[in-house]
Formats: sequence, C-alpha cells, structure tokens
Amino acid sequence: MAESASEVFKQHLIDPEICIRCGTCEATCPIGAVSHNDDNYVVDAELCDFCMDCIAPCPTGSIDNWRQVTRADAYSVEAQLGWEELPDELNEDQLGAGSAPPVAEKPAPAAPLLPVEPFGGQGFSNQRYNSTLPPWSAAHAYTNLYGPAAQQPWVGAKVVGNVRVTEVGREYDTHHIMLDFGAMPFPVLEGQSIGIIPPGTDARGKDHQPRQYSIASPRNGERPGYNNVSLTIKRVLEDHQGNPVRGVASNYMCDLELGDEVKVIGPFGSSFLMPNHPRSNIVMICTGTGSAPMRAMTEWRRRLRKSGKFDGGKLLLFFGARTREELPYFGPLKNLPHDFIDINFAFSRIPDQPKQYVQDVMRQRAADLAALIDDPNTYFYVCGLRDMEEGVVLALQDIAQQAGLSWDSVGEDMKRQGRLHLETY
Repeated sequence: MAESASEVFKQHLIDPEICIRCGTCEATCPIGAVSHNDDNYVVDAELCDFCMDCIAPCPTGSIDNWRQVTRADAYSVEAQLGWEELPDELNEDQLGAGSAPPVAEKPAPAAPLLPVEPFGGQGFSNQRYNSTLPPWSAAHAYTNLYGPAAQQPWVGAKVVGNVRVTEVGREYDTHHIMLDFGAMPFPVLEGQSIGIIPPGTDARGKDHQPRQYSIASPRNGERPGYNNVSLTIKRVLEDHQGNPVRGVASNYMCDLELGDEVKVIGPFGSSFLMPNHPRSNIVMICTGTGSAPMRAMTEWRRRLRKSGKFDGGKLLLFFGARTREELPYFGPLKNLPHDFIDINFAFSRIPDQPKQYVQDVMRQRAADLAALIDDPNTYFYVCGLRDMEEGVVLALQDIAQQAGLSWDSVGEDMKRQGRLHLETY
C-alpha cells in the first residue's frame, strides 16, 4: 500500500547532545540508513525499517529517540546533520490535523541471520555477528555516570602518567596515559571506554565533541588500589587516506603533562566485558591501539593468577601492526610467561617479507582455534580498525567449517551466548 503524505509515524532520530560520535550505530545498521558528517550521526527516514539492530550497541542511549511526524514533514538527513539538539515533540495541531491519524506501528525486529556465505552480494554486516550481550559471568558494568545524560556533565581527572609505548618514529607515536579521579566515583571494567572532552572550540566556534577511548587498565586501577585508569592513544597526524591532519583529541592527550586536568565523561559499554568464571578462555584479536581492552583483560588475569585466586583458562592474543616498532607494549608483552598467555604477532610492512595480517596468523593456528570456537567457555574479542572485522570473521568461519563445524549454527550460538564481540573504529 502506498504511503500517504499525511500518514503519521515515529521517525527514528539520534540525539546530538548525548551522542559521543563513536560510529557504533552506522557500523551495525544492516541497510545503511545511518550516516554522518563532522558534526552528527543521523538516520535516513526513507531507508530506516525499524529493525532496531542499532539500539542495544549504542553506549549512551542517544540512538533511542523518536519524534511523531507526517511523511511529508519528516526531518531530512540534511536538516539532522546541522542539529545541535533534538526538535521538540509536535502536538496534533502542528501535525496539521485536528485529530492525528493512527501512528504507524513499528514492525517487529527481524530475526538475526548468519548466512553461510555472508561475504557475497549483501556484503559484511557487523550486526550479524557482534553480540550485544556480555558473558554470563561478567561483572556488573556501571555506565553514563557523567555526561550530557547524567546529573554531572563531566568529571575532572588528573594526569598522573604519560609514557610513550612505541619506539621513536613520527608516524607511530603512541602513549600510555594514566588519569586519576581522586575521591570522585568512577568504577570501570575491562572492555569499557570513556569520553575525553578536548579544550577549546572548532573552526565554527563550537565546543569540541568528546572522543571515545578504551580503558587499558584492569578494574582495580592502573596502580592497584587507586581510583585511576589508563588509556592507549596514538597521535593522529594523517587520516586513513594518508592526508595530513592533526587529530584534536589525540594530540591534546599525547601532549599532556603531569598534573594537568582532563574532562571525562562515561564510562560507556556494557557488553564488551570479560568472563569471570574459572577456566573460561579468552581469545583476543587486535591491531594498534585496539590492544587497550586486551591489555586490561590480560593484566586483570595476571593479577588474579599472581594472587592465586583464579583457576584460569587459556589466553590467546593475535596482535597486528605494520612493523614491530609500531606495536604498542611490545617489550612488556614479550616478558609475559608463555604458560600464561599465547602471543601471536602479525606484521604487514616488514621489508622483504610478505604481508601478514591477524587473520593469516589465525589460520596458522586453526587447529587450536577450532577447538576453542566449539568450546562454550571460550570468548572472542576483536578490536582495531573497522577494516579488520570482515577478515577476522571470515577466518573464524573458514576454521570452523574446516573442522566440520556448522558456522551457521556455531556463529549464531556465539552471538546469542555473548561469546563474540567486535569493537572497531
């Protein structure tokens, strides 16, 4: 049935005052209804089919907003891109009718599908695999304690450490930054993230938007027993196309000195959390600064092991970078006991050597990974640049199928049980 211009429906919108511009909604939307510019993430009313796949992964709840409008007066993408706040709700008179027509019902969410060949005509879709549920034994995560949606818009944290964790080189300057919250409550878990508000304004005179960073320290602090966290931040000097650009937040953070105060919002994230039950296995797959949550999980397991309080399962790490010099924490990683963590490096820009990515090294360890894919006590975490997602999931699919497992069944179980988590940027 053709839609009438006067039909009233609930338009899906994103609140620009709460959104932290993490890109999760755009990555999870299976039909490309979400897009963005330098200011806002927006939903195209002509494309959105109300599947609701983007709702649960949003760390702030900014995606879960609706306005009742007529089809003729739906807010355009162009209008939303320039918003600084959501428009007010319209009353019946403003909708152009004495009594508004019935609101169109939102269709029920489609059942998640995991096609055996997901890389064909439909292309790769993050939402087909990424679980929005934490492991059943994960600790409770506190979220959105500070920020636009909270009573306090931000909390101040003092810089207590700023250490370079890559070898000297202009294009791969990565820092380990430690922030202390003093007496202000800021409980975090491995796998969560925070937002940093850079000082100053942009070219249009507007305050800079928060930038999101994953926590690199375990739940009891970078310094155990203190109310502090650490971050892994790479100084951005060029965009993904190689064009010169100076990242506002990354350069601000990398240049911080001891004693400086930073405005922080969050914490965010309630699904990319590690399991806590004994003998649970963790497979960590990352590139570059995507190592931050993996470092946090590894350090928490190391501390538990040292205290004798954890009957631990296996830890496997697949860590990719262009060269050894660009890989954060290379020295400390090499010092971890082999019976504690199984580390596999992949370097893609070593002179006179073939390019190797994390999915290539995963295939080399196919026998070990196949057993872990089939083990309900094993949890997989992927973090890094968004381009890595498809290659990693395809490698998991190939490894499963070569072992005689049905990826259509196993992959769906991993998502449903909170065993496969993809967090990329």
